[in-house]
Amino acid sequence: MPAPLYPTDTEPCIPVLLLNGRHQYLGFRDVLLRAHTIEDLALPLPPAASAVLRLLTVFTARVTGLDDPEMGAGEWAARRRALLKEPDGFDAGAVHAYFDRYTWDLFHPARPFLQDPRLAEQCEKRAGVNKLVFGRPEGDNLAWLSPHSDIDPQPVPTERALWHMLIHHYYGAGGQCSARTVGGRSTSSAKTGPLRSTISFHPLGRTLYETLLAGLPKPNDPWPGTEDRCPWEEPLPDPRAAPPPVTWPGRLLTGRSRHAVLLIPSPDGRHVTDAYLTWATEQTLPAIDPYLIHHVDQKRPVTQRHTPRLADADRALWRDLDTLLLAGDEEAAVQRPEAFTTLNDLPPEVRTSLRARVHAFDQDKMMTLSRTWYTALTPPIWPWVQENDPQAAERIAACRTAAEKVGSLLAKVSKEAWRKATTPASSQNSKPPKRQPAWARRASADYWARAEATFWRLLDDPARDPSAAFTADAVAVLRTATRPAIARQFRTARAVAEAVAELRRRS
Repeated sequence: MPAPLYPTDTEPCIPVLLLNGRHQYLGFRDVLLRAHTIEDLALPLPPAASAVLRLLTVFTARVTGLDDPEMGAGEWAARRRALLKEPDGFDAGAVHAYFDRYTWDLFHPARPFLQDPRLAEQCEKRAGVNKLVFGRPEGDNLAWLSPHSDIDPQPVPTERALWHMLIHHYYGAGGQCSARTVGGRSTSSAKTGPLRSTISFHPLGRTLYETLLAGLPKPNDPWPGTEDRCPWEEPLPDPRAAPPPVTWPGRLLTGRSRHAVLLIPSPDGRHVTDAYLTWATEQTLPAIDPYLIHHVDQKRPVTQRHTPRLADADRALWRDLDTLLLAGDEEAAVQRPEAFTTLNDLPPEVRTSLRARVHAFDQDKMMTLSRTWYTALTPPIWPWVQENDPQAAERIAACRTAAEKVGSLLAKVSKEAWRKATTPASSQNSKPPKRQPAWARRASADYWARAEATFWRLLDDPARDPSAAFTADAVAVLRTATRPAIARQFRTARAVAEAVAELRRRS
């Protein structure tokens, strides 16, 4: 029987939504060739979509020449504008020339795509297909929400195995992993993936072609003089050696994985039956991903100054909108994703329709715990960006800031009201509970739901005071959350009345 094959450049492994409304699976090569006829990616796993967008962005840079580090900013912007006016998308010859140059087969014996064939000899045991697939229980973990078990591991279709492999490369957990022996020394500890527990923001155009070109940033800072390479463009690295400098865009977007993977296929290559999963490097280099919001602490060393904003499934997208719209400066405490800094150079017809796609994975930063992943989409954002309408951007920022201030105060007064209502008079000097009590949890959840509707109304009513509007929301949800308790205990009414007065006084 011939060896199994699964060339990802031609095998239909990436689901897309076409402009005609139909869904279709395409290989990486065809995704690029037909990008101008595709509305958006249709991957059902947001972290996999985030990873695929980064891969496609690098492919875009390679086939268009926009990865030339010697190209000046003006020339680069003009080249991108010219490409965006091409009705037939990417040059087919350039796409074929690039994909013909490298190996894209997931099961290639010497160079499987984004994998390390040496793991078959360097690892004593396999991790198992359940370890590869996010959401499946593995080992002796209980099967709460999945019927899978290591007693009878079920194969996963190869295209889905590719998606989960990408999630491990970008969002993989740190800590204990399968032991890997290199140079006579065995190690079984992996570092967290470069996007672990983060939220990514991607400019979204009318077609995937526009999305890829709009989301390709031109860095302002000079990059190391070493040649930029992606993992599939260079020999397998020495796991014990220091990683090469981070360069743009290949190493930055595709070459910072801390995990090594080797998929074990079924005889026909249609399924993956097992996998090796272990560490890829003992050292990592800091880098600023262009699709993440970063918090900046100027007091810390340069290499530790930027901290990405973490994903939070309880945090609505509109609370990040002002960060995307405000240009900021080098001294700002929060910086918008670098991919949004060059949107002003896009043609007007592209800018006016531009939205932002969000892909996030709410995980524990270090441990293997994963809460949920989610995606979201903004309305067209260009009319509000600071470079286009500074008053609108500042109004959005002021409304968001007021909502955050009132939300924080609501959480505080709710906890204090709970303490007053449930603590005996002899113990009234006790501290508020560390965990949010029932009132605070319900009031907070209801507040942010109401605050979102209020936020959008405030944008249409610039004369209205945002603090007063959000305070009215906070008072309403606090009274609703505490109404059953007030009916049962008179002391609760006084505690809530004091909390309402405090909300109105300090908002």
